[in-house]
Order: sequence, then C-alpha cells, then structure tokens
Amino acid sequence: MLSVQRLESGYGDSVVLRQVSLRIEPGQVVCLMGRNGVGKTTLMKTIAGLLKARAGTIEYAGRDITGLPPYARARLGIGYVPQGREIFGQLTVRENLLLGLEAKPGLREVPEEAVALFPALEPLHERRAGDLSGGQQQQLAFARALASRPQLLLLDEPTEGIQPSIVQDIRGAIRQVKRQGKTAILLVEQSLEFVRSVGDAFCLMEKGTVVAEGPIGELDDELVRRHLAV
Repeated sequence: MLSVQRLESGYGDSVVLRQVSLRIEPGQVVCLMGRNGVGKTTLMKTIAGLLKARAGTIEYAGRDITGLPPYARARLGIGYVPQGREIFGQLTVRENLLLGLEAKPGLREVPEEAVALFPALEPLHERRAGDLSGGQQQQLAFARALASRPQLLLLDEPTEGIQPSIVQDIRGAIRQVKRQGKTAILLVEQSLEFVRSVGDAFCLMEKGTVVAEGPIGELDDELVRRHLAV
C-alpha cells in the first residue's frame, strides 16, 4: 500500500528526515513514535505532499507519487488529519464535511460510514465549526478525512489535548476502519496505552531517522526508556 524508501525532507536549508524507510499494508495500523522534534510531523507532511522530498521515494498502491502535488495524492486516496485539526471555523460542520469530498469529484454526498463513526456530530451539522469544543473539532477533522473514502489515512496526534470520552470515540473509529481491512493507517501518537490498544506495528524515530521498528508486541520497556522517555 505505502512504501517509503530512504526519504529525506526538511525546511529551507534544514534537513529533518534522513534516510527514512517504512511500509504499511491495507488494514494495518503503524504507530509512528518518538520524542518531540524528531521528524514525525515532517514525515507525515512529506507523505501528504505538503513538503517536497529531497531524496528517496514514496510509493503508494504500486505507483511512485514522490513528485505529485498534495491534491493529486488526495485524489489517489490519501487522507490526512493534521496536528491541530485545521478545520474551517467559519464554515458549518456539514460544509467542512463536504470539503472532504473535493478529493473525490464523483462523490456528491458525505458517505454514511464517515459520519456514523462519530454520532455526536449528527445534531451539530448546522453549527459553526469554530464553536465546537476541541474534541468535537478533532472528530470533525477525522470524519472529513474519511469522507473521501481514503485507502491511506495519516493521523497526526489525534488524541492530543482531547477529553477521555472523545479519545474513546477516536479509538473506536480507528478500530472500525482497521476491521474493514481496506485502509492503511499511519498514526503519530504519544500515548503508549493508546498505541498498544490500536496498533499492529511501531516505528520509532530519533533525530530524523528510524531507529527501531517491529510488531507492537515488541515495543518493550527498554525501547520506551531508550527512545521515548523524557
């Protein structure tokens, strides 16, 4: 589904990612972890096309997409929920969801499965998105990404600063998408408990490189101490 090989990327003259490689298959949740500033969000933005790769390749569904712009990647089936949500506060919940359809020109209505995962949003469709709580905005950003029926979903810290009840909703949504077996998920997450409850595999980063990876059951206390403990 997604194969990243020897990827390099960064900002201006600063190189952040160095020789990063990873692979994700349909129905798999790969958890990308590491201390703050190690390059996790940079990797997500580079896969989404918001940052240009300086070296290496990104292959998606057997196609080299390294040089494609973000909108072309979205139309191929890559959904992105950025850190900070980036919903459109002046638009209604429904209008935000409809924007998710821009990646799939053939779709006219938001698919039922995209909103069914977050029933709390249903009575809020005509409310201005900027008036929602942070947790509700996170649910909206997730549902908006699902509206295009992506085959690859990039989730950048979806539980950050969210109340426990909505964390449970997001956990349930990830599990449901995973059970359907069609969508690969790359998840940036700080909570070990959350990662262990939804993940199939982990990928640890340090100083812009991948330093450890494997099945989620191999994410032991020694790896946590070495690469995640502050």
